[in-house]
Amino acid sequence: MIGGPLHIFLLVNARTKFIFGGVLVLGTAGYLMASSIRDTAVYYLTPGELSAKTVADPSFYETGVKVGARVVPGSIRREAGGRQVAFAMTDGAKTYNVVYRGITPDTFTDGVDVVVEGRLGRDGTFRATTLLAKCASRYENAPEKYKDTPGYRAAASGA
Repeated sequence: MIGGPLHIFLLVNARTKFIFGGVLVLGTAGYLMASSIRDTAVYYLTPGELSAKTVADPSFYETGVKVGARVVPGSIRREAGGRQVAFAMTDGAKTYNVVYRGITPDTFTDGVDVVVEGRLGRDGTFRATTLLAKCASRYENAPEKYKDTPGYRAAASGA
């Protein structure tokens, strides 16, 4: 005679086994999806919000984030080979130096709004792996909240 849990499982009818198996498969799939979303999720922040996060939780350094800000006019420095660029970005509250290695978009200029994806190092430099620049001509009538952002007037006037 078979004893223990296996004996009980063998006595259960096929429909119950099917339902139990389905719940087990769906539960496992749900857990795997939830854990992969949590592992690959990327925060979208402003420089001020990023600063607040790193002050509140120092382990937030070296965490993948997207940051939306404006390029500080006069801060763009290109490497001689043209593949690396360094610049400062700000939201008016906090400024970070950014280093990006790759081909920059044609619309990347002083005072343009950018979205960078990468990690903030403990040295305060943001190391970007992706750089997106908004097209300035499409945003000529910027909302009032950008009027006081450093570099706005220079970018808006084309200087």
